[in-house]
Amino acid sequence: MALTLEERIFSAREKLAAVMDKKYPAVIGFDGFVDEIIDVVDKRTSATQLSGYTRIETISALAARISKAAGLSTNIELVPRLVKLGGNGPIMANALSAMGMVITYVGALGKPAIHPVFQELVDKAERVISFAEPAHTDALEFTDGKVMLGKHLTVMDVNWENLTAMISVAELRDIFRQARLIATVNWTMLPFMTDMWRHLLAEVLPALEGGHPPLIFFDLADPEKKPVAELVTALRTIEQFNTCCRPVLGLNLKEAHQVAAALEITLKPEASLEEITKAIAGSLKVYGVVVHPTKGAACMVDGTFAEVAGPYTSKPKLTTGAGDNFNAGFCLGLMLDLPPADALVTGVGTSGFYVRNGRSPSRAELLSFLDLWRQNCDKEF
Repeated sequence: MALTLEERIFSAREKLAAVMDKKYPAVIGFDGFVDEIIDVVDKRTSATQLSGYTRIETISALAARISKAAGLSTNIELVPRLVKLGGNGPIMANALSAMGMVITYVGALGKPAIHPVFQELVDKAERVISFAEPAHTDALEFTDGKVMLGKHLTVMDVNWENLTAMISVAELRDIFRQARLIATVNWTMLPFMTDMWRHLLAEVLPALEGGHPPLIFFDLADPEKKPVAELVTALRTIEQFNTCCRPVLGLNLKEAHQVAAALEITLKPEASLEEITKAIAGSLKVYGVVVHPTKGAACMVDGTFAEVAGPYTSKPKLTTGAGDNFNAGFCLGLMLDLPPADALVTGVGTSGFYVRNGRSPSRAELLSFLDLWRQNCDKEF
């Protein structure tokens, strides 16, 4: 008999509480962004105070404003609210570190000096290996989503040659051999990521021997702009990690439809989350597939399907990084050997805490949030 949502939250909470002190090493890479969180001004209410404005609340309202300017011109004011560490890798690493995992971060956090915005991650991580300058994202936030405006020139420097100029392959083998989780994320924005995967397969990961194969987590990060053939090549390369790891592919709902189309999976417009998740998992030879819309998540892990509704809020404090926090919470559950359904709970619970508080939770804070969610699982809170 299936558990109710309240029972599922309680199950995950109790299992997480039982392993509160367990800490495992994780290696995360390879991107790095400086994120500027920005409001788009609708009306100015004060000419002398920076905060004296009302913002454009939705993407559709911004689109209408821009559309009306076609053939004319318009002036749109942007107000930065926050400058923070960004990139799928740093946000995921920061979240896992906050929840007690032992993090080695390998990526583009600054060269020769690490950018100050990443100091929080540097302070928490066991080790940071930075071999390129970070890119920059202007994140325009709205109640119905976000528009990410990227300045990506430095991502060209995130490649195998620059990495191995900073650290030897032998040392990389030592680092990866100890990891219980490996995560290589932001494939879309890193043009040489597939090549880096091939080098990991050929030169680093074959050195792993016996024991519990590590999880290796992949996040494509909106592959819409990439040619379909490149996406298919990337997906087939991910499958090759089965020889040495337990590969897990993480997707939001938009990415899931993009992957399904690339794999020539026919989905009905009204296809359920379960149908989408099972279809992709059935077409890829991987250990796990997880799909996370804004109001819940589903996964197929080692042949087991699970789905949970999430603690949705219509008034988030911060949405940029919510998906990366979900990935961190979900991977936390898998690292701690929680069943797939409970790992989904730790995933949506982590992102739920993040969007309400603008930061990642500690493990104790995640437990408290699960208690709060369980008490309010039948309504928005």
